Amino acid sequence: MTYEQLWRPLAQIYDEGEAKAVARMVLSVRFGLSMADILCGRTEQLSAHQQQELALIQQRLLAYEPVQYVLGETDFGGRTFQVTPDVLIPRPETYELCQWVIASNEQGQMQALLDIGTGSGCIACTLAAELPCAQVTAWDLSEGALRVAEGNARRLDLPVIFEKTDALNPPKDQGRWNLIVSNPPYICEQEKAQMERNVLAYEPAQALFVSDHTPLLFYVAIARYARQALKPGGMLFFEINPLYANEMQQMLHEEGFTHTEIKNDQFGKQRFTKSWL
Repeated sequence: MTYEQLWRPLAQIYDEGEAKAVARMVLSVRFGLSMADILCGRTEQLSAHQQQELALIQQRLLAYEPVQYVLGETDFGGRTFQVTPDVLIPRPETYELCQWVIASNEQGQMQALLDIGTGSGCIACTLAAELPCAQVTAWDLSEGALRVAEGNARRLDLPVIFEKTDALNPPKDQGRWNLIVSNPPYICEQEKAQMERNVLAYEPAQALFVSDHTPLLFYVAIARYARQALKPGGMLFFEINPLYANEMQQMLHEEGFTHTEIKNDQFGKQRFTKSWL
C-alpha cells in the first residue's frame, strides 16, 4: 500500500488535507515513518505483516472510527495520552482551558486543585505537570475512565489522586479546594444532527450529552458544590457550551459567584468561564 492508497479512500470521510494528516499520523505513530520516509516510498517497504496491519487500520478508519482510538493515543499539550472508547478524545480547546488555569495560578497560591469529570485525565495531568507545587485530585464516576486516567498519570509520572465520585452527588465538603475545574457533559440532544458520525458512533455518550430540558445540569451541581467547597479566594473554571454562555453567567451569579469572566477559544467562541465568590 502506498501513502496515496492509504489516504485517498479516507477522503470519503475527511477533506483531503485531513485525510492526509490522518494517514501521516498512522504511519508515524504505528510504524515510525517520518514525512521524509513517506516521500521516499518507505510505506511500500513495510513487511507483509505490517502491510496487513495497515490494511486493518484503514478498514477501521473507513468505518468512521476516530484515528485516536485506532492508535490508542493522542497528543494533548505536547504530552501523549492513551485513550479508549471509555473516554472522550481530548480537544485542543480543553488545553486552552488548562492554560488559563495555569496562568491564573502563576504565584502558586492555588495548591489544592480538583478536576471534576476527568475522563482521560488530560486536565488533571496537565495541571499536575505544569503546577508541580499543587496537589491535584481528579473525580470521575466511570471506572473505565478512571483506569485510563490513572494509567496516563502513571506513565507521565504525575502524582494525581483519583477518586470515584459522582459530580451530581458530591460530598459535603467545606473549604477543601483552592481551585475547581471541570469540562462536564454539555452538548444537548438537539445538537446531534450537526455532529460528526465518528463522534456519535464511538465517543462515550454519557461524557457528551445532556437533556435539552436541563442543559446546565452538571454546571449547577458543580457550582453549588464549589460554593461550599472552595477556600476563601478560590476559583471555579468551566469549559462551556457557547450556546448557553449567557445562561451560564446568570446561573453562576444566582449560585453566589459575584464575578464571572467569559473567555473565547481559538475559534472565537465563548468557551470558558472563570468565577469567584
